[in-house]
Order: sequence, then C-alpha cells, then structure tokens
Amino acid sequence: MAISMYQASVPMFVKTLTNLNGILEKARAHGETRKIDPPALLTARLFPDMLNLTRQVQIATDFARGTSARLAGIEPPAVEDTEASFEELIARVERTIAFLRTLTPAQIDGSEAREVVRPIGGEPHRFTGINYLLQFSLPNFYFHATTAYAILRHNGVEVGKADFIGKLD
Repeated sequence: MAISMYQASVPMFVKTLTNLNGILEKARAHGETRKIDPPALLTARLFPDMLNLTRQVQIATDFARGTSARLAGIEPPAVEDTEASFEELIARVERTIAFLRTLTPAQIDGSEAREVVRPIGGEPHRFTGINYLLQFSLPNFYFHATTAYAILRHNGVEVGKADFIGKLD
C-alpha cells in the first residue's frame, strides 16, 4: 500500500504537536513546582547562538501549518510571534492542530508535483510537493520540535523519549 501525501504530513504534524503540547504542559508544571520564573525556561537555549524555546515552538508550528497549507494549495494562516508564556505557546500549538484538522486528504493528496517556492538564504527555491515535504519541511519541523524537547530536558524537565514519540497506534 502506498502512503499518501496527506498521511505523510498532517497526521504526523498533529501527533508530534500533540506530544509537544504535553511536553510544554510538563515544563509549565515543572517551573511552578520548582518556583522557576517562566521566562527562564521560555528563553532557554542549548547554546548561545541557537534560538530559544519559544522560537523553536513557533517555528515548528509555522512549518506544520505552512507546509500543510501549501500542499493543499491554500495560503497559510498568518500568525504573529507574540507568545510570552507557556499558556500562550500551548494555545499556539492548539490553534495549529485545529487548523491542521480542517484539511482533508482530498486537498493534499496528489500534491507530489505541485510547485512550492520558498526562500532559502534569501533566494527563492523551487520544490516539487514531495521534495518540499520530505527533504525540507519534515526535517525542519522535527529539528525544531526536537530542539524544544532538548532545551526543556537540558533544563531539568522530567520528560523522556516516550513523551516525544507518544503512544504508538
């Protein structure tokens, strides 16, 4: 059986974002329990030249929302990057999941050859839908979701691989 563009994108984004929300909830509770000022975790980064937790979550949601919309042939919903609390980050992830759930297989399946143009290094880069998803979007999405997890784990939040991967279907 072949896997469809929809199956390779939307359900994967939804599952990982759902798991990321669970991780963010654990981070919020961790901070409250240990009396850690939320900005200390929200602005944490793995290394000084890397983006902080808040930005990692914002970019992961941007990739999920933008990729799915572009594969569906629609304009991605505009979202401002204004989150300054765990509650706001969690709400952003929830809004992204809600948007993803509005998309149907009929909108995305068959988008393998759809042209997608995205800027890379300030220059437009042309992708086919399949290359955009598999070689650009999914690696970037997982990089930022994984980095968000790693930042929190590095800062003592008690999460593990099972939190990131979630329940197996």
